[in-house]
Amino acid sequence: MKKLLVPTDFSEQAENALKVAIEIAKKRNSEIYLLHSIELPVNLATGSSDGGLPQSLFYMKLAEKRFAEFREKDYLQDIVIHETIGRNEIYEDIDETCRNNDIDLIVMGSNGASGFKEMFVGSNTEKVVRTSETPVLVIKNNHATFEINDFVFATDFSDKFKDAFIKAKTFAEDIGAHIHLLLVNTPASFKTSAQSHELMENFISGMDLKNYTLNVYNDTSVEKGILNFANFIEAELIGMGTHGRKGISHFLNGSISEDIVNHIDMPIITFKI
Repeated sequence: MKKLLVPTDFSEQAENALKVAIEIAKKRNSEIYLLHSIELPVNLATGSSDGGLPQSLFYMKLAEKRFAEFREKDYLQDIVIHETIGRNEIYEDIDETCRNNDIDLIVMGSNGASGFKEMFVGSNTEKVVRTSETPVLVIKNNHATFEINDFVFATDFSDKFKDAFIKAKTFAEDIGAHIHLLLVNTPASFKTSAQSHELMENFISGMDLKNYTLNVYNDTSVEKGILNFANFIEAELIGMGTHGRKGISHFLNGSISEDIVNHIDMPIITFKI
């Protein structure tokens, strides 16, 4: 992970993500790209109306001023950060920045307070997760330290998730984490122990995995199983693959109680299938 991208709107959630990115960068000698999208109205972005160019310059100067004020924060001292200002929707600017700079990981903040699905659906974070070819690390809360020892990767162990898992495997090896592959067994899609372990062994065949476990967890829904298993082993990170335009909702069927979600502080990382 040589290059990290952190989108920011200068909010508390964005700062949480930046602090995590800085910690990763210090440990791995990575570069940080800080992106602020000003999302100009179409007429200003194109200069198609009278006075459009001066107005767009005003917004750009305002963004530069916010960057300058932001850089005065103590935790940013002596940190090399590349500042970028985008003019489109955030997921478009992120995609362009990733392509132009060979970004390895996006670190993005989200409050996620209204539930596990709502952490992604209908938000800028969801759009990025849905469209990004680059892995996205979603940070929900402030972390005094970012140390990942146990990383849960949830999957149905079908072939379509292999590429996403290979990326997750590389990420886990890079951060020195123990990876726990997880199959959630639900009443609606029940598999016997023999079926589950055959499925998992076929999935990892030829991958030269080290420092891992294979796990089957029984629960009433996939999302509850992911969270309950992660809590049970005291994991610090949950990972999963995403289906492009179908978003993350294809993987999360049913609902999950706010009582469970409000006690989940761990980050989530997604990998494009």
